[in-house]
Amino acid sequence: MKNASIAGKEVVSFPYSKMKNAIALCLKKEGYISEVSKKTKKGQPILEVNLIYVDKKPRITDVERISKQSRRVYFGMKDIHTVRSGSGLLVLSTPKGILSGKEARREQVGGEALFKIW
Repeated sequence: MKNASIAGKEVVSFPYSKMKNAIALCLKKEGYISEVSKKTKKGQPILEVNLIYVDKKPRITDVERISKQSRRVYFGMKDIHTVRSGSGLLVLSTPKGILSGKEARREQVGGEALFKIW
């Protein structure tokens, strides 16, 4: 999504999974993407995401991955802080589903930190 937004694309599509769908819905709720839809191409489910641009500048400018397969990073509720002084978003996988950092603090849960986006 980052590369597509920098290239000026309106729509991005990638293979569907429940995890990708949950992350896309979280990003939609926080205002980083405008629309998420599940479609089928050649019998395979895909996820289509519409990107947002503000004054011809992409809403998504950078993404920083935190947890990887080789190194999982977990945050407790007290470890969750703002990203870029509130202009970014931390996405976590919690027992209550995929949540943003603000929602996780509100729900008082921690979890695996997936990535930061701004």
